[in-house]
Amino acid sequence: MIRVSRRWISAAFVALALTAPARAAETVTVFAAASLKNALDDAAAAFKTKTGIEIKASYAASSALVKQIEQGAPADLFASADTNWMDYADKHGLIQQQSRIHLLGNALVVIAPKDSKVESLPLTTADFDKALGDGKWATGTVTSVPCGIYAKQSLTKLGMWSAAEPKLAQTDNVRAALQFVSRGEAALGVVYQTDANADPGVKVVATFPEDTHEPIVYPFALTKEAKGEAPGKFLAFLASDEAKPFFEKQGFVLLKR
Repeated sequence: MIRVSRRWISAAFVALALTAPARAAETVTVFAAASLKNALDDAAAAFKTKTGIEIKASYAASSALVKQIEQGAPADLFASADTNWMDYADKHGLIQQQSRIHLLGNALVVIAPKDSKVESLPLTTADFDKALGDGKWATGTVTSVPCGIYAKQSLTKLGMWSAAEPKLAQTDNVRAALQFVSRGEAALGVVYQTDANADPGVKVVATFPEDTHEPIVYPFALTKEAKGEAPGKFLAFLASDEAKPFFEKQGFVLLKR
């Protein structure tokens, strides 16, 4: 069960991290869910201008990233596309528990290539099959990639999963599914609203009701291996009003803190 009470970050932590001086030429290594790329890249550029601290970001599926951290990959900050993988990191002692914040929300949508004849897709098996024809639909791996997990939850809740599963092309992360649709290699895709906003080659044809899947929550936390003041300073920057425009531009929902 998702526990939203752990998303809060203390005002004292934010104030301390934002005011703490950073050492010269510091670099913060961030492991972040693929769907965060555009927003985090923009935030990182602004943060570097403000502080001189370099942000080195690696984007992939949350499941893959947490496994890399568990195997010893150097990372200072982990940002997941769901709470379950952050819970896994917490349970296995990979993060600094007190630093964990639940920062963002998102929506789950169905996309089609920009030139597709499909404009609005009712969420029924018959309409989904008609839109696919002989083609495939794409989303993240449904057993591990958060977007794929949410997609299976929604389609199951709507009674569409058993018919949709045989035509599914599963991908390593949500951005790979987005690219399949954008290139016309898949007739439909299930991704986040923010992914659809980032690619002019696709259009949103349906949005899943929020009650068909678990809440889409993005937790951020410092890793156990994070050293120095710079990682905490960047996390505090992301949680501040100064970073809000970067997330809002991509369509993320800012969670109350």
